[in-house]
Amino acid sequence: MLLISLLNCIAQESTNTVLLFSFFRKNGEDGLYLALSKDGLKWEELKPRGSSFLKPEVGGKLMRDPCICQGADERFHLVWTTGWGKPPVIGYAWSSNLIDWSEQKAIPVMSNEPNTRNVWAPELFYDKHKKQFLIFWASTIPGKFPETADTGDDGYNHRIYYTTTKDFQDFTPTKLFYDGGFNVIDATLLENNGKYYLIVKDETLKPVKKNLRIAVSDSPEGPFGKAGEPFTISWVEGPSAIKIGDEFFVYFDHYVNPQYYGAVKSKDMKVWEDISKQLVFPKGAKHGTVLHIPEKIVKNIINEL
Repeated sequence: MLLISLLNCIAQESTNTVLLFSFFRKNGEDGLYLALSKDGLKWEELKPRGSSFLKPEVGGKLMRDPCICQGADERFHLVWTTGWGKPPVIGYAWSSNLIDWSEQKAIPVMSNEPNTRNVWAPELFYDKHKKQFLIFWASTIPGKFPETADTGDDGYNHRIYYTTTKDFQDFTPTKLFYDGGFNVIDATLLENNGKYYLIVKDETLKPVKKNLRIAVSDSPEGPFGKAGEPFTISWVEGPSAIKIGDEFFVYFDHYVNPQYYGAVKSKDMKVWEDISKQLVFPKGAKHGTVLHIPEKIVKNIINEL
């Protein structure tokens, strides 16, 4: 019955793709979990061979905020948050089938700023024009951006930083990616019709924001314009954006009681409808990534499990 159920999750589209959701549970100590959907609404968990599809081994030995992305090499590249504080690294591994993974690497993305407090929620975006990956994340560097120093939790005052790579061996020097004039975490990037939509969490606590906003650019590396007004409720984070049919979906983790996975959708990236009550996600799912993957990969996973 499980095999039939999972096969029924295959999207009935000419592209022969399936929707995959990567996520973590609890504090991230168990590692990577995966789920499938045919419509972006109802998600069914893939059961791993062991406790998870990949257990964390580097940095702080957690696997929070797992982000999976494919590039021209068709490999599945995975980055994640390895811990709450130091060392200021991100985790990285790759796979060709989502079951067998490469050796994990700790990438010291903030080695140029030794006082960095944290490296949170790394995200991958493949720039098909430059044939390179963007890796971007949130960090607090004490003493920087004093104008918002007292607006966050526990002295955190984040901005988004980034590096680029073609092979995950060599990386460009880390630079500031986005400063919208507010405390910000959990960025994700969506391309549509030559525009690049940077969706971020406004991390301001005083006064409470904790919602999602969008800034737009003509280039994946920016510069991005002024962020628009919030388009979600407060106390959400971990956005992941995707186009399904002719609609844009932005998923989010509502992380206070009651904890649940929700989403909003839009046809024009301007007017949004909350569809959270229509969603079914695996129990305990936290901050993940949604992407289209080839149908053949799903069939291979099912055959292997």
